[in-house]
Amino acid sequence: MIDRRSVIGSTFDAVLFDLDGTLADSTAAVARSWDRVGSEYGFDVDDIAHGMTAAASMTLLLGSDVGPTAALRLGEIETEDVLDVVPTPGARAFLESIPPQVCAIVTSGSPSVAGARLTAASIPAPATVVTSADVTHGKPDPEPYLAAARRLGVHPSRCLVVEDAPAGVQSARSAGCTVIGVSGTCDPAVLDADLHVDALDQLRVEVGPGGITLLPNTTPAR
Repeated sequence: MIDRRSVIGSTFDAVLFDLDGTLADSTAAVARSWDRVGSEYGFDVDDIAHGMTAAASMTLLLGSDVGPTAALRLGEIETEDVLDVVPTPGARAFLESIPPQVCAIVTSGSPSVAGARLTAASIPAPATVVTSADVTHGKPDPEPYLAAARRLGVHPSRCLVVEDAPAGVQSARSAGCTVIGVSGTCDPAVLDADLHVDALDQLRVEVGPGGITLLPNTTPAR
């Protein structure tokens, strides 16, 4: 755990979670899906910018004529391919420890992909879920996290965000949120979050009248 900005012990009014790589380990499913689309559309998956919406990534790579169509095809495949999507260590317990009225999931995925992966990983969806369908500008733009904070009625500066990708960290930072970076997808140096953890089982929260206080979990279960 690397606490660069004294986040441990701080109190927040809401917690906003990215989905893929943060709550759900969908690494294998994502790789298979992108490989299939890459094969169909003739591009190298190593050139993809992850953490953004599929439409944005595909448009950057393939251009505005082909990109949106390829993104739709990717969505079809990703919705179907959830065979080995599982929760990341500690994700479900940490999510369920947050009061649902001050909790949100903010994903670059479509509603169908997000729903399929949450179901596959047996992760209960909070009432507030922001997907690519809810915003005009996806991550790294701040709009997704600003939208989630607005729905919850919480100022962004009082929101704690949990992310695993540089685009998501940039989105949350630009929105004015404090950011936890979960390792696995990217090196901590690349994420540049306020607090870095290997997995969410390293953390716990205490909920009280003053808000949600972030604390270390001294007995993480692996």
